[in-house]
Amino acid sequence: MALSKRWLDHIEAWQSSDLKQSAYCRQHSLNSRTFAARLSDYRKGRGVPPLALIPVHVENAAPSIERLVLQCRQGHRLELPATVSAVWLAELLRCLA
Repeated sequence: MALSKRWLDHIEAWQSSDLKQSAYCRQHSLNSRTFAARLSDYRKGRGVPPLALIPVHVENAAPSIERLVLQCRQGHRLELPATVSAVWLAELLRCLA
């Protein structure tokens, strides 16, 4: 079952906010258990767009980067040391696609 646009909009709005789920639900008069269930559906792949790489252009990058942070729209973050092998990283991204 695909998520409705209403739930997709709420999930995306919550993800871009700095609010905890419970605070977001109170602010928008949503049942927190229902929100959690729809979020679970979203994270399981229902209503989630396919994984896609987007081009990034970095200007004036700091000369010494300590870590690399990858973050997807769903809020998942992967932090890696800056010394991570580009070949290993490319293989990881291929496996996720």
